[in-house]
Parts: sequence; C-alpha cells; structure tokens
Amino acid sequence: MKTPLITNDAVVLGLLLLVLALVFYTSSQKSPFWTKFYSVVPSLLLCYFIPSLFNTFGLISGESSGLYKVASRYFLPAALVLLTVNMDFPAIIRLGPKALVVFLAGTLGIIIGGPIALLAISLIDPTVLQTSGANETWRGMATIAGSWIGGSANQTAMKEVFGASDKLFSTMIAVDVIVANIWTACLLYGAARSQKINAWLKADASAIEETRNRIESYRASIMQIPMLHDTINLMAVGFGGTAIAHLLADNIVPTLEIHKQFLESIYLGSVISGFFWIVLIATTIGLLLSFWQPARQLEGVGASRIGSAFVYLLITTIGMQMDVLAIFENPILFLGGIIWILSHVGITLLAAWLIKAPFFFVAVGSQANVGGAASAPIVASAFHPALAPVGVLLAVLGYALGTYGGWLSGVSMQIIFEWLK
Repeated sequence: MKTPLITNDAVVLGLLLLVLALVFYTSSQKSPFWTKFYSVVPSLLLCYFIPSLFNTFGLISGESSGLYKVASRYFLPAALVLLTVNMDFPAIIRLGPKALVVFLAGTLGIIIGGPIALLAISLIDPTVLQTSGANETWRGMATIAGSWIGGSANQTAMKEVFGASDKLFSTMIAVDVIVANIWTACLLYGAARSQKINAWLKADASAIEETRNRIESYRASIMQIPMLHDTINLMAVGFGGTAIAHLLADNIVPTLEIHKQFLESIYLGSVISGFFWIVLIATTIGLLLSFWQPARQLEGVGASRIGSAFVYLLITTIGMQMDVLAIFENPILFLGGIIWILSHVGITLLAAWLIKAPFFFVAVGSQANVGGAASAPIVASAFHPALAPVGVLLAVLGYALGTYGGWLSGVSMQIIFEWLK
C-alpha cells in the first residue's frame, strides 16, 4: 500500500467536509450552469465519487484512515436514531409486501448470478479454471456471495466454510468493494430519477409519496428555530442511543461467542458481529422513541437534519474506500463481478416490473443485499430521510440470509467449476 499524501485523519476529515460544503453550495446556486449540471449529476453522487478520486490518486487512503470506522460505528447509529424518532410506523407498514418480494428477488439474483458469472468468465478466459486447491476461483467467489447477500461477517464465514486462501480472499475483497461501490453510485444516480424509472416499471409509488407527504406535513407543523439546549438534546438522544447500542452489543456478542460452534453449525455465525447488533439496536431505539410524543417533537428542531448530516459524512468515508483503478489489476475477475451484479439487477428489476413495485423498493432492496446496513439507509435516505429505517430493516434480513444464500451460491459454483474442468 502506497503512503498517501495526507495521512492525518484530522486533515482528511476537514477535506471531506469541504467537499460536502462545496457540493451543497454549488447545488444551491440558481445559475444556468449549475442548474443544468445537477440536473444530470445528483449531488449525493458527487459526495460519494469525489472522495473516491482522492483515494484513487493517492491524496488520501481509505484503507489506512480510521474515519470510516468512526463514521459507521458512531455517526451511523446516531443518524439512525435521529432519522427514526419521527417515523410514521403505520405508514411504513402500509408500504406493503412489495419491498420484501423485491428484496428476495435480489437475493435470488445474487445466488444464481455467481454461477452465471463463473460460467461466463471461464468461456472468456479458461485460465480461471486452472487454479487448484484453496486458490480455486469458485471458493473466492463464494465469499462475495456471502458479502453481497449479508455482510462482512457472512463473507468471512464463507471463507472458512469453503476454504479460500488468504491471497484469493484479498483479491475477492477488492472485487467485492469496487463492484459494489460502482453499483451504489448507480443507485444514487437512479434515486434522483425515480419518477422516470417508475414510469418505465409502470409502478404505483403513491404509498411512498403519501408517506413522504405525511412526514413533511408533520415536520412543517412542528418546525421551530432550534435553541442551544434543543441541539444538545438532539445530540444526547442520538449519541445516547448509540451508547446504549454499543453497551448492549458489547454484552450480547461475548455471550454469543460461547455458542459460536453451534451457531456456525446452523449457519448463523454471522450474528456474532458487534456492528450487526449496534445497527439493529440503534434502529430499535429510534422506532421505540417514535411512539413517544416528546421524542417525535425533536423533529421540529432538526432531528432529521442532523441525522442527514451524519449520513452525508458517512457517504464521503464510504467513497474514500474505493480505488477506481483497481479494476485493471485483475480484469477478468472484475468482469465476473460486473456480470454477477448485472444478473442481480436484471432479476430484481424483472420482479419489480412483474409486481409493479416502485424503484424505491428496487434500490433499497438491492442495496440491502449488496451494501448492507451501512449503505442501505443511505440509499433509502436519498428518496427521503424518514425512509431510512426501511433500508435498515431489509439489511438486517440480509444478514440473516447471508450465510444460507452464500452457501447455496458457493455450492452451485463448485458444481459449475468441477463440471467445466
């Protein structure tokens, strides 16, 4: 790993915030140039892409920086609490089962997309079949299946289950991160054009629009100029919920570690993850607070505004993980990753078209699979901050299915690999 030009995280943080400030400033301008520019390039996408360029060209390093861990472990849980205290839970329920159907279709797309990708790249470059033992290509691809359905814990579980070598595993992590981040960028771009995509899908997005309108109307009715004590209260609720989530996770995980062998024997080893429990508990705290009127009143002094600011900061730290030039280091495997993600996209869109589900469900269901709990709320928030919990809830379901789906996809790829050889 090359040493980046900027190694001090305090400087990197300042740089990321300057990027956010620049994007928000230019996107608010009414000049013809900026109006036309942001009609083509969503501002959210720039917040993600500019840091990736900084990482690619060695200005900063997402790998050596500790900012992503801070943002994902501290700011993300606080954002989830603040974004959910105003949630209209009955309205979310009224969104119906389409979100679940599209999510499961996305999971199926990943399970069968792996064998399709392996077959395709073997036809293009037969050398991928010449590996042996722990370096057999399918073993590494099985770890991507675990990651894209669940998360990093599921990915590690698949490494152990299928015995991928450390070298192969590190290569597959690069494929996983780059391809998944490219797809996240596409979803953020699509979120800004959801109405056109909904028209193509012939989807009825009225339930989502109704939810957005109800939340915005309620927000307008309680809006007030925040005082210092209001902001302190918001921070206390957000980071207090984060503290409780960390405290409970710190006690739950060691208890589950005792039963690790049993949990892994039933393919539930992925629940032994502190991050999994932090996200789950923080979301639950926000949901519970949404039933308490004094907590709901926090929206009037900017709960979702501060929560959204935390989300945007997280977006920049996710973006700085991507090296856009890494795709050229092992092009055939990256091509396989692209074929794989396209299989997932095709099946997800087909399911949405068949049941006339809006693009919101496609974007969030897909990201809940491929990106997980860190990025699914971000994609959901691109449609409306109050919809972030939908992303979290589906991502949690992805964690539960990750090991099962990853194992099924891995076995399928093993059969394909042995048959082709």
